[in-house]
Amino acid sequence: MALTGRTALLAALGSLPVGILAPSWTGMLAVNAPLSLAILCDYALAAPVRTLQFTRSGDTTVRLGDGAEVQLTVTNPSRRRLRAHLRDAWPPSSWLTGTEQAASRHTLDIPAGERRRVTTLLRPTRRGDRRAEQVTVRSYGPLGLAARQGNHHVPWTVRVLPPFTSRKHLPSRLARLRELDGRTSVLTRGEGTEFDSLRAYVPGDDTRSIDWRATARQSAVAVRTWRPERDRHILIALDTGRTSAGRVGDVPRLDAAMDAALLLTALATRAGDRVDLLAHDRRTRAQVQGRAAGEVLSAMVTAMAPLEPELVETDVRGLSATALANAPRRSLIVLLTSLDAAPVEEGLLPALPRLTQRHTVLVAAVADPHIEEMAGGRGTVDAVYEAAAAAQAQAQRRRTAEQLQRHGVVVVDATPDDLAPALADAYLALKAAGRL
Repeated sequence: MALTGRTALLAALGSLPVGILAPSWTGMLAVNAPLSLAILCDYALAAPVRTLQFTRSGDTTVRLGDGAEVQLTVTNPSRRRLRAHLRDAWPPSSWLTGTEQAASRHTLDIPAGERRRVTTLLRPTRRGDRRAEQVTVRSYGPLGLAARQGNHHVPWTVRVLPPFTSRKHLPSRLARLRELDGRTSVLTRGEGTEFDSLRAYVPGDDTRSIDWRATARQSAVAVRTWRPERDRHILIALDTGRTSAGRVGDVPRLDAAMDAALLLTALATRAGDRVDLLAHDRRTRAQVQGRAAGEVLSAMVTAMAPLEPELVETDVRGLSATALANAPRRSLIVLLTSLDAAPVEEGLLPALPRLTQRHTVLVAAVADPHIEEMAGGRGTVDAVYEAAAAAQAQAQRRRTAEQLQRHGVVVVDATPDDLAPALADAYLALKAAGRL
């Protein structure tokens, strides 16, 4: 039995002087029999908590930053009216800071044999699965002097998906893609991959595109135009090792890499290419393979949602072997990892010859914008030292990128806000150059 705040107030007013005389609640009952009897009756008339029945419904997925509604239906099978306070407990990251109490607590008034529905509004602050913990109900008697309390486990899971903030860049990249596909008046010049048509020579055209037979049949020089090939295979490999756990700006490196991967997937599927996903560190954490164009983006979002960085060194040899097994024919392998010197020199560089022998390899990395800010600092001794350290870090990244480029790797190194559009531009440049 739980005594309520109203009972404590009566005791403070003098109705229960036994609070000083008796050390226990049993002693209080013996001294003030009328009020004790009222408390016992109130407790007896409170609706039982253990027999309550619960069912859930509502959202099962939500994008990070958006709100999700989960309904909890409470059925009162007893013969007593249920007057209760209910707390629907979820992990702390299910709400914005300071909003949990208002969102998770509800007041119930359910007549005997009826049911009511309450709605809990979640606004998660982290990706992954958010699972309901327990439902706590405190049932009060008609006078509010005593209450019954109990817990129930009512399972429900809401998967928090990556926010895909880079989708705002998709329209501009699709316009560029339509140009490459020849659906506008601009056609790809030079050595493309699929012949499209002939047109008059324009100064600046690649002379290798001149069609000499067609030129011989007419008075003007004719050049061939090309369309990028379709149905190319792209394998996006996410490095989920320790380097992906570092926060750059306001987000972990892994989240920025996911956002870039989603924009590339949306763009490549519109281009008619096939996209697969591989998330790997010491072992494969997630994989999306062989999905239709209309399904691959949603499948990737769902697969990425529960991914968390693992504080282990990535097995790059294992990653490359898995990538080769998933890319049996010539493909574009996009590796989203870091440009830290040690992991690249010790892990990635020895594995590159096997990858570049059959595939086009693109390495995309998240640069820290704070380093750029430090590099421009002046005015104080500390600022000068920070600028020197930042310049050294930038020089090291450039040397690492140059090492990769000497092996034929395309390198994209950009800040979290710029990584997704930069990766999409690199993909379009490869298509325009006929390297896919």
